[in-house]
Amino acid sequence: MSGSEAVSRAEGRREAAPAAFTVLIVFIALGLVSGTREWELVGLPWWIWLVVGAPALLLTIDLSITLRGGAGLVRTRRAALSLLGLLVLGNFTALAILVAGLVTESTAQLSGGELLVTAFAIYTADVVVFGLLFWELDAGGPIARSRAPARRIHDFRFPQDDAPDLAPSDWRPQVWDYLYVSLTNSIAFSPTDAMPLSLRAKALMGLESAISAVTVLLVAARAVNVLDT
Repeated sequence: MSGSEAVSRAEGRREAAPAAFTVLIVFIALGLVSGTREWELVGLPWWIWLVVGAPALLLTIDLSITLRGGAGLVRTRRAALSLLGLLVLGNFTALAILVAGLVTESTAQLSGGELLVTAFAIYTADVVVFGLLFWELDAGGPIARSRAPARRIHDFRFPQDDAPDLAPSDWRPQVWDYLYVSLTNSIAFSPTDAMPLSLRAKALMGLESAISAVTVLLVAARAVNVLDT
């Protein structure tokens, strides 16, 4: 890896570090709260949430090493995408556990607090993980975007791409831009800020919307019923 590429990679990891750390904290907090309150969905122990969040721990360690000038654990973009894919799989597993609890356990066994806290953790992880995935996927990744002489449009088209006068001439989307895209997509279940252009971008946004829809609509509705009773 060249010196300029290493600098670009470090800058990109510096952007993503707070977001990755958020996912880790969310699952640790969910595990600790579940252990304290003795919540066990479908008979699984509280530490199952720590297992689900394990990829987030690896990503956080990688980002921390990179920020301190090291090479990090994830040396290639393919490895980074694979790790993010594991985070998506982990979040999908968490949602499956929650839905299984909804359909197999009675209302008396599931408290409204348990449902709301678990759903909030899954929803937050959904937004952050897919935002990082969009950030790593678009236009060859953060390194390629930072080194390109001009903004190249491959996967997402931002408003600044259509109206360059709204942004500086050297504008490039940052990780927070992709997190905002992920947030609006998870709420509206459709693109609002940036339009997906590639098939893979559309597939990922569709998957995120599906996870968000199940979490927000199904779980929230059940939680309201539990609280009402």
